Amino acid sequence: MNNGQSKIYVTALTLVATLGGLLFGYDTAVISGAEKSIQAFLITSQGLSAFIHGATTSSALIGCIIGGAVSGLLSSRLGRKKSLMIAAFLFFVSALGSGYPEFLFFEKGAPTIGLLMMFNFYRVIGGIGVGLASAISPVYIGEIAPANIRGRLVSLNQFAIIFGMLVVYFVNWGISNGQSIEWINAIGWRRMFLSEAIPAGLFGVLLFLVPETPRYLSLTNRHEEALKVLTKINGADMAKRILSDIKNTVENHSGKLFSYGKLVVIIGVLLSVFQQFVGINVALYYAPRIFESMGAGKDASMMQTVVMGLINVVFTVVAIVTVDKVGRKPLLIIGSIGMAVGMIAISALSFFNIIGIGTLVFIIVYTASFMMSWGPICWVLIAEIYPNQIRGRAVALAVAAQWTANYLISSTYPAMMEFSGGMTYGFYGLMSILSAIFVWRMVPETKGKTLEEMESLWKSKK
Repeated sequence: MNNGQSKIYVTALTLVATLGGLLFGYDTAVISGAEKSIQAFLITSQGLSAFIHGATTSSALIGCIIGGAVSGLLSSRLGRKKSLMIAAFLFFVSALGSGYPEFLFFEKGAPTIGLLMMFNFYRVIGGIGVGLASAISPVYIGEIAPANIRGRLVSLNQFAIIFGMLVVYFVNWGISNGQSIEWINAIGWRRMFLSEAIPAGLFGVLLFLVPETPRYLSLTNRHEEALKVLTKINGADMAKRILSDIKNTVENHSGKLFSYGKLVVIIGVLLSVFQQFVGINVALYYAPRIFESMGAGKDASMMQTVVMGLINVVFTVVAIVTVDKVGRKPLLIIGSIGMAVGMIAISALSFFNIIGIGTLVFIIVYTASFMMSWGPICWVLIAEIYPNQIRGRAVALAVAAQWTANYLISSTYPAMMEFSGGMTYGFYGLMSILSAIFVWRMVPETKGKTLEEMESLWKSKK
């Protein structure tokens, strides 16, 4: 880094904020190892339906929508740092409560409807933490990062999400390895959820050591504090110039959600919706079932899922390395084309009932294309495109739309597959093509621009 920028300081702040992303991935994936035990303990034992099983497995998504929706209010009223502290607390409570839902009110090991409701309550609490972290962690990083490396640093949040998923896959495997089904159904699933309390507690403690973002400090008229943080990050001369730009943007607009026009808000929402409508969470959530339906045995399907997880990490690194060199738009368009090729090929193979290594190859093409583009860069753009004073509310709207789209795509996948696998994958391929057209025609390039320069762009488009 140059011009007085402090590489160590800004990297340390980023790594603390990305723990929110790691917990996002950890919390959403921990259910994968515990799902069958929860079914045996709380669902099958009480003669409840598959619908209740599905609702319990996905209950955290309801919390994600709530957390995303309220993130703007919290981050605007309390600040980015305190809102992340609330998320850390919710992750911690959810980890303990999901692992021991009998706490205070129920007899341990005795499944009841009340206990099932309490388990779902704790999962929703964790989901609210995910919704908050998914919105506020990239905003925090975006608001403290220098413009020349902002894309790279915000992309680290997506790496942390994928890494969190990979970590919990290994944690779940370590807990269950060599144990009987009876032990896993009685004790093992509890330890899977309880394990999340460790990174959640670490996240909460480390947040006490980082500052509030300079943009939020300036928005709340704490300009001297903002200057101190900016000076540590950018050096004294650059800090004064950036603070002057921030103060000008704060003073010269109404602060209403649509005060810069509707286009910027619509673009953020559509970025979020397309990120889900291309079908990525179907590939992530249902990967073992997809591979089993293609003829792979159970052990082989789990191994193929691990291979996918490693590919996700590798290609997220590709995005981190290239986003500030190549730019946001080119990577998104390239990724959309790759996803379209992968999904349309899978659709064709499904129509002709061809199952084999080719299917795995095209799933890898699809997921790799997503991870080098829409996975991290959607979050980068959401953190970058909004003007300072509407950022909290606008990001909240985009993230709520994202989790709603996630729920719609994930919940409709089984029914769509029953109707036609080929048409299902063809739909995701079509969405990939439309996402490329959308980026080409509507999304501005943000590479190298300060957040205040982006604000001027939207003023000119009003």
